[in-house]
Amino acid sequence: MLDLASGCYPAFLFGGSIGRMLPVFHFHDVTRDSFEPPLQYLAENGYRTVMTDEIARLVIDGISPGPRAIALTFDDAWRSVWTVAMPLLRRSGLRAILFAIPGRVSDAATVRPTIDDNAAAALSAVSSSPFATWPELRAMHASGVFDIQSHTRTHAMIFSHDQIVDFVTPEYTQQPLLNRPVAGVDGAATFVEPQALGTPLYAGRSRMSDARRFLPDPRTAERCREHVTRNGGAAFFARSGWRRELEALAETGRGAFEDDQARATWIRDELVEGRELLNGALGTTAVRHVALPWGVAGDITRQALELTGHATAFAQRPFERLGVRAGDDRYELTRLNGRFVTCLPGRGRKWLLTAPSVHDERSSGEDGVLRPGTDGEPRTTAVD
Repeated sequence: MLDLASGCYPAFLFGGSIGRMLPVFHFHDVTRDSFEPPLQYLAENGYRTVMTDEIARLVIDGISPGPRAIALTFDDAWRSVWTVAMPLLRRSGLRAILFAIPGRVSDAATVRPTIDDNAAAALSAVSSSPFATWPELRAMHASGVFDIQSHTRTHAMIFSHDQIVDFVTPEYTQQPLLNRPVAGVDGAATFVEPQALGTPLYAGRSRMSDARRFLPDPRTAERCREHVTRNGGAAFFARSGWRRELEALAETGRGAFEDDQARATWIRDELVEGRELLNGALGTTAVRHVALPWGVAGDITRQALELTGHATAFAQRPFERLGVRAGDDRYELTRLNGRFVTCLPGRGRKWLLTAPSVHDERSSGEDGVLRPGTDGEPRTTAVD
């Protein structure tokens, strides 16, 4: 609602024209029922979709992609991008940009079925990774339907404070996969998982923010986990005083913050390795754009984007106009939620307050801040 009150939303959401703006929409995890109607709307009203290089030419060189141009983007590369979005885009003659996380992608012997093969099989294809696999990413890249770009190497959340806000409890399974904080050191892509019952959780931020990472003393987590194991595992958390017991063991504040060099190096590596891993795996040099997790971009990330030669970056700063225009800051491009596609001018158009919601279980309308919820469970707070 802050965006609405501040005039960030474009006029076309209220019945106006697009003007010289390029609307760029973002999606995450979609279903056929939610994604097919907006694609039909675009096709029936003569819209064409553009890719990242055309967006860059508009922003940097002022070259318009022409009338009825829009962009569709997907973050994270959940498996529904392959099983649902890919066949629907192909049928409609439209294309999309996919910001993938190579550090989360797994290999597979073959691709999974899609709704074109067997709808029931596509919905039940839950074995292996929840993300699109390397064979699927390569097939999407080769098809030309998807322009695959980077969403950083691991999409990392870090501990950024030495104050414990909670512990891993059985309810931690509800914590969104990409919001689980980094557990590894030296940039290792390991994360705090639900089976690590008793592990202390600290306030956190996106790795791409300017926050320094807090590295807890590993012995603190070991003591807490061992205590939970000795006292019944998951059943331990049914005890009325479980939190006091763990807090007494945790000794809040033990640990250290990374230094400036470590912070800058890791941020740079997230950008460079995200690009290089995708280029290498896809056999291309076209990956040169990035969408920053949760839209968070600190000053250090901004400097790293320039130093590493990224062409553009999507980053969602508060109170910025949503949409892309000639002359915009190439490292602060903004996007609109995919639910607003049917607000574009055309037959059957909706307005902002009547636009249908898009089923998206993994929305990035979050601000990249890890906070305690009302039940003590860390979670991000939605702002979109």
